[in-house]
Amino acid sequence: MVGVLVVTVRSDIRSILVVRLSSIGDIVLTTPLLDELRKSFPQARIDYCTKAAFESLLALNPALSSVCTPESIPATSYDLVVDLQNNARSRAMVRSLKAGMVRRYRKKNWKKLLLVRLKLNLYGEGYCSVVERYRAALDGLVDSVDAPCTLHPSPADKLFAAEAIGEGRPVLAICFGANHFTKRYPAESFAAVISAVLASRPVRIILLGGKEDIPEAEKIMAALPESALRQVRPMAGATTLMQSAALLAASDLVLSNDTGLMHMASAFGRKLFVIFGSSVGAFGFLPWRTSYELFETNGLDCRPCSHIGRNACPKGHFRCMREIPAERIAARIIETLSQNEG
Repeated sequence: MVGVLVVTVRSDIRSILVVRLSSIGDIVLTTPLLDELRKSFPQARIDYCTKAAFESLLALNPALSSVCTPESIPATSYDLVVDLQNNARSRAMVRSLKAGMVRRYRKKNWKKLLLVRLKLNLYGEGYCSVVERYRAALDGLVDSVDAPCTLHPSPADKLFAAEAIGEGRPVLAICFGANHFTKRYPAESFAAVISAVLASRPVRIILLGGKEDIPEAEKIMAALPESALRQVRPMAGATTLMQSAALLAASDLVLSNDTGLMHMASAFGRKLFVIFGSSVGAFGFLPWRTSYELFETNGLDCRPCSHIGRNACPKGHFRCMREIPAERIAARIIETLSQNEG
């Protein structure tokens, strides 16, 4: 039988467990709340439970006392458990703990379904980030969230990035991958952006992604003119998560699909150029507390077609991505590079 602790006031909270099992972007978006929890409960033990694949994102976070996995969760009691995953697995795990108070992130998936299926937007006119929705789970305990996203690469990760990038010209990092096809800007379009930027400005370009993104990186490289190849370094599958974080921190600008690396880049305050295909801002996953420009195709009655992305365009035309001109993206990147030089 699971024990129950009784927590009645804020001063009773001396131990906290935050649960978010996946994925990269969702976990990065919890980091502002971690900073606010640490400010609100400076003496508390704050642990974080996530999948082993994502532990490195949090390992050096100074707001945390420790990071664990569902398999290695401490056999201890917690005054407060904050379930920011709120799925069957996390709920079962939380039920097995000795917890005084449990707060859960309310996903309100019915709003997502109405927006996808009926194009009925009940999120309201003003933008509300997932970060603010996470914070709402702690009403009465954390009143606001103003902190940015944070990541903390190790000295070894920073050294890796410095050696990989070198010195000299500005660096444009391109996060070209995504788990689902409808969130990926076409490889030939990325190549067109790269070619236009390189034809105008002296810049070094790195392609970041996981091992699963290597085929897409090869498509981009194959579509580039010979003159551009020496200025572009494909690094998909060649880095750890935190080495990628260090590379993003060392970059000047970042061009990205709607993917976890986009949120990792936001943790370093980098200017972001963000491409949304099947995604829409109403879902709450725009970059948090950093400067960004959004490129999307408005006016499509089929968008959004999913809240997580699809493996193919259900209409077959993929207009949401194909109608975003590479020239327009390149022009904004070139203009920003020129402003930075001035």
